[in-house]
Amino acid sequence: MNKIALAGPVWLASDVHLGQNTVQTSEAFRDFLKLASKEAAGLLLPGDIFDAWIGDDVAVVAPPWLAQDLMAIKACAAKIPVWLGRGNRDFLMGEALAAGLGARLLPEQVLVTIGGRTMLLSHGDEYCTDDLPYQQFRTMVRNPAWQSGFLARSIPERLTLAAQARGESMAANQNKSSEIMDVNADAVAAAIRAANVSMVVHGHTHRPGRNVLSVDGNRCERWVLPDWDCDHLENGDSARGGWMVIDEDGPSLFDLDRA
Repeated sequence: MNKIALAGPVWLASDVHLGQNTVQTSEAFRDFLKLASKEAAGLLLPGDIFDAWIGDDVAVVAPPWLAQDLMAIKACAAKIPVWLGRGNRDFLMGEALAAGLGARLLPEQVLVTIGGRTMLLSHGDEYCTDDLPYQQFRTMVRNPAWQSGFLARSIPERLTLAAQARGESMAANQNKSSEIMDVNADAVAAAIRAANVSMVVHGHTHRPGRNVLSVDGNRCERWVLPDWDCDHLENGDSARGGWMVIDEDGPSLFDLDRA
């Protein structure tokens, strides 16, 4: 398994879901990047930073909203090391984008050691094994042949297909129980055994927090990164979002008001 060793403090954020209609979320994320560039020794972004990513060539002709967010990531990467991870929304991010931003790509699963503490990091959707239709879709879109065929289409075609797939996914999720869309305990335990770690960090499920579990009699922790949304609020809901900091004292979660 791929490994990364870093000196702390390291910051982690995922599931920001930046898009054309996330003006407030984008602003909050850019503020976060500025803060990270001043206070963090490294930044890990393990997936779904963008609500959709249809190919790295989009960055060349980026609309204003995207250009602004990409410039903010690039500015941060000029000051501290930045790693981009691929989630279930932006799995088509590639080496060209990372290189253009001065960042690096995260492997799908990676062992990260920070100050002597090693954790298994991924986006987290691979642990949602009870959602069989999604896992079938995930296998399909991560196939190199499927990706080559998709990327060979024009940008307008890809935008249309991405919007169609998102609409179908949202409709399907309305009929799924919350348990099905959460991680499977056995899948997490298997990952912990295979990686020989006691801590797993991921995003994807939008259920931030720290979960304590026992694997083969050993005490383990599963940390879930916060999702972000400052734009689509209902019934007086507050903007949400946040990140994890790992330093010599261990991991901690911070809300957006920290910025």
